[in-house]
Amino acid sequence: MNPVRRIALAAALSAATWFWLGDRAEASEWGCEVLLCASSSDPSWRGVPACHPPMNRLISAMRGWGFSWPTCPEAGTGKPGYEAYDECPAGWSVGSSNQDHGAGQPDLCVQVRNTCPLGFGGRDGCEQTLTMSRPMREDPYYFDITHDDGNVTRHWFNLKR
Repeated sequence: MNPVRRIALAAALSAATWFWLGDRAEASEWGCEVLLCASSSDPSWRGVPACHPPMNRLISAMRGWGFSWPTCPEAGTGKPGYEAYDECPAGWSVGSSNQDHGAGQPDLCVQVRNTCPLGFGGRDGCEQTLTMSRPMREDPYYFDITHDDGNVTRHWFNLKR
């Protein structure tokens, strides 16, 4: 390879590396802004004007094909978790409305009650199964943030504008 082509190739590779690292740094900065804003709880990110640009950018980017959640490697969090449903009330267990067809969404709360009259406890046919829709979480996304002492704090948030 002649020296001119070698220099041109080296320059092109250097420029590509510089642009690639610049994009990664920008993505990391954006990911850290998203993490800081999402973990804001009082007020939530919607009440912090400086959080509107990075969070609105995130919400818009999520609609695009090939979306990849911006992360903050410095915080060690990665992308957030998502749990659409809240816990069932005490005394109720999680169930699915689609149990007959494999693993469905855990969208129900189920409670089995004994309806037998006193003195007839445990007879077949005396159980009544009650179901109710499982409550939806107001804030379905979360980041788990590990502190220096090893404790983990879960920060819940939503992306409603």
